[in-house]
Amino acid sequence: MENMNTCCQSILDVIPIMIFVVDNNVRIREMNQAAANTFGLDKAIVFNKLGGEILHCLHVDDVPEGCGSGPGCESCLIRNTVMLCLQGQTITRRRARFVMLTQGTKKELELLITASPMNSCDESLALLILEDISEFSMLKDIVPICMHCKKIRDDQDYWQSVESYFREFSGVDFSHGICPNCLKEHYPNVAQKLKM
Repeated sequence: MENMNTCCQSILDVIPIMIFVVDNNVRIREMNQAAANTFGLDKAIVFNKLGGEILHCLHVDDVPEGCGSGPGCESCLIRNTVMLCLQGQTITRRRARFVMLTQGTKKELELLITASPMNSCDESLALLILEDISEFSMLKDIVPICMHCKKIRDDQDYWQSVESYFREFSGVDFSHGICPNCLKEHYPNVAQKLKM
């Protein structure tokens, strides 16, 4: 059994997304190396600590009881996702903002939260996956686009098509269609036949 646990941990550690195993109070039972690296943690000292403490939640010190007891904990999407998961639901890529406090500085992460129920030694646990999409959320900032050909300039002053830009930075692919106005302007005969 120990070899199986070592094998499972090795598999989790090569996955570059933060993965935690938590109980019904969001206490950390296990985590992978990506989670340890992201939050600057020593995996050996996190066992059974509350998630908010480990994730440096902004609200962990709101009340003396800590994570799970403060007024902000009722609306915590991580905690609520784990609770739904432990009621038997699998939650896939729920988008949430998470504010953490490290070394006195607030940092906001945009996360996709996935949780799936699991059992271990007759205990109900949740496999909690946190994908940090903060970098992709920056796409909502101003993006320089050519007013004629509509190519987008990236940070290296390289101009590329809108499709290439979004494929590279967010994994989004496009299919092509034609809007009613362009159909009328460029294909008036087809638009007429379609009564547009």
